[in-house]
Amino acid sequence: MFRHLAGGQQWVFPDLADLMAKASPPRSGDMLAGLGAESATQRVAARMALADLPLARFLSDALVPYEEDEVTRLIIDTHDERAFRPISHLTVGGFRDWLLASGTTGAQLQSISRGVTPEMAAAVSKLMRNQDLILVARKCQVVTRFRNTIGLPGTLAVRLQPNHPSDNLAGVAASCLDGLFCGAGDAVIGVNPASDNLAVIGDLLRLLDDLIGRYEIPTQSCVLTHVTSTLELIGRGAPVDLVFQSVAGTQAANRSFGIDLALLAEARDAALGLGRGTVGNNVMYFETGQGSALSAHAHHGLDQQTCEARAYAVCRAFDPLLVNTVVGFIGPEYLYDGKQIIRAGLEDHFCGKLLGLPMGCDICYTNHAEADQDDLDNLLTLLGTAGVNFIMGVPGGDDIMLNYQSTSFHDALYIRDLLGLARAPEFERWLRQVKITDEQGRLADSAGHPLLGFTERL
Repeated sequence: MFRHLAGGQQWVFPDLADLMAKASPPRSGDMLAGLGAESATQRVAARMALADLPLARFLSDALVPYEEDEVTRLIIDTHDERAFRPISHLTVGGFRDWLLASGTTGAQLQSISRGVTPEMAAAVSKLMRNQDLILVARKCQVVTRFRNTIGLPGTLAVRLQPNHPSDNLAGVAASCLDGLFCGAGDAVIGVNPASDNLAVIGDLLRLLDDLIGRYEIPTQSCVLTHVTSTLELIGRGAPVDLVFQSVAGTQAANRSFGIDLALLAEARDAALGLGRGTVGNNVMYFETGQGSALSAHAHHGLDQQTCEARAYAVCRAFDPLLVNTVVGFIGPEYLYDGKQIIRAGLEDHFCGKLLGLPMGCDICYTNHAEADQDDLDNLLTLLGTAGVNFIMGVPGGDDIMLNYQSTSFHDALYIRDLLGLARAPEFERWLRQVKITDEQGRLADSAGHPLLGFTERL
């Protein structure tokens, strides 16, 4: 039980889960679940009590019981005590001060990352302003490799997302070319299939493999289907680069996705066995989102941001190339408006980077949310300054298959130009070599470009 005096009243929080929930910034999902603070005064009291809590308390008080949850077991069993030692004496508030100190370097943050549990990261984020989340995340450099190098300082990658409502190959190919001619696609060319038919998914994989192979593009492809479908297609000899899966922060939530840790390990081993990477072997692509555990009634009474941070423990266990928080996709029932979406995106990026993950963000909203393009511009700019590894590139910013609003190829051009950010170096060299960009990285005239002939045979 935790107590704190605020506003002339003694506030009581029965357990650590309640303390964490009441300390969270307001969001619709927590309120609908009956978990959020009832007033600003209660929220401040919870944050002050949380600030005085020793970090080590999270190693003894499991928010989800160890015996009941394999994600909890993963967090506890893989905790690096040596990495934790330099910060083991700190409270949550003291940890915040240490993270923000000008003398705390990116190398130090990297050295402690395996000693930080997701719950510690979530807790300290609840005490931080947006600028704090940006400043600390900016210090965290996480570099991954498959056919190119993602996450180097001064770079920003883009997932080219050429979705089509009927998985039409010519339509997908046209969107791929649109993105490539805008300099997008260095993170991955990743298609969300409308169908779960293995033949259709196989055709999409072969299309992307043909495009990448024919033009020697230093990038990777992914069809974002269920991990069991990818395993089946690997067994059939399909050209799989990355294994995709949505993951969550509890065993029960992952079960609702039809997965567990053993299945993810099997898929990773299968992808590694293909040996398709040229500069590295990070073969996994994970997506997450605040509210997923709550929507599955699998949150164990935890607030949605803490559940989200726990999902990063699952990601971290499999050395992914990409981790993407699809921040506004789940809808206003969980993140009601632009303010909540922006805050959640900064929290997710901070927590993931602090835990050592290659974090990207699908800066997005659904059409029934209280958000608009200005909110996406704001979050894009904030995440760009925070050093996000990658963002989405959707034709026109309007996904015609998933029916939501995201960032466009031109949004990526904006943030790169504004902040002087380059693409993955191998991809940047390829763009110059094939004359999509000039020597200064500016887009060239694509009229008559040989790459345009790719769609003629489809």
